[in-house]
Amino acid sequence: MTYATDLKPLGPVDTTVRKAQATLDELWAQTNVETRAYTGNMIALTVKKHLGRVQEALAGLEGRYAGRQIIGVMDGTDDLTVHAALVPQSGGLYVERLTLEASPEQLQGAILPLIRPATVNHVWWGADSRPEGTLLAELTEIADQVIVDSLTLDVPPSRHYALADLGWSRSAGWREALAQLFDSPDAARQLGRVTHLTVRHAGRKDLPARLFAGFIASTLGWTDLSTVDFRLGRCGRENGDLCGVELRGDGVHFSLKAEQGDIALAACHWDDVQRVTEVTVPSMTLAQGLARVMARPERGEVFERAWALAKETL
Repeated sequence: MTYATDLKPLGPVDTTVRKAQATLDELWAQTNVETRAYTGNMIALTVKKHLGRVQEALAGLEGRYAGRQIIGVMDGTDDLTVHAALVPQSGGLYVERLTLEASPEQLQGAILPLIRPATVNHVWWGADSRPEGTLLAELTEIADQVIVDSLTLDVPPSRHYALADLGWSRSAGWREALAQLFDSPDAARQLGRVTHLTVRHAGRKDLPARLFAGFIASTLGWTDLSTVDFRLGRCGRENGDLCGVELRGDGVHFSLKAEQGDIALAACHWDDVQRVTEVTVPSMTLAQGLARVMARPERGEVFERAWALAKETL
């Protein structure tokens, strides 16, 4: 991470694994920056289909989370190619980016020498297919944090590293808003009457919704998600984002429903009590979700219980 006066991208420049550091040094020399502050490594594994999305997300990160980005494109050609660049960030920062295109077997030996030592290592599986071979497994050995779609890839929580799930991270606003519904003691006393749950999500991707349902069910002491319905919602949010949630039981009804912008309508009803208010539930871009999990690694029992219940539904 380095403050820079010129925010033009520098590179990409073709190089090799052995010459990558020298190439980056040459790019740094063009910035007239005298000192550099190094933070962590972000190692993103993806395929050509998702490369643009991964690059866009990484471009939106602030340099304080990872001063060096290493993108491994796993369906490259047989000839290993390395592209070096300095990418400007908001606030006048540069981060180093090394993009490698090769087979997983070639990447396995190429990525490790490029990792800056004595810093935090974030490993992000930015592909929608299950990992094959040993590439991801080997990188988790040196990872402080592994960022994945944990239900799709069947990557369970581990004590060896902090597991971060982007769907879980991006539901943080919904979890906080739901907790606000039960801030008052009289509302909290009604939780024992809740027997059914409906979670609505945008698009076809329902895995974040399943994690969210797992969170609610584990909080209520449910042993499974048999009384949970997952439904498509139309709320103008990105695929996989939540649109709303309803908790129901005999004589009780609690709900959150996404409205325009970052507003959600919160409603509580039981017996002769009825409350309606607006709460803020901001949507979160992929870059914002990445930044959040990198800034706040989660290794909590709450996530693990939610993950276990959600996994049983697949």
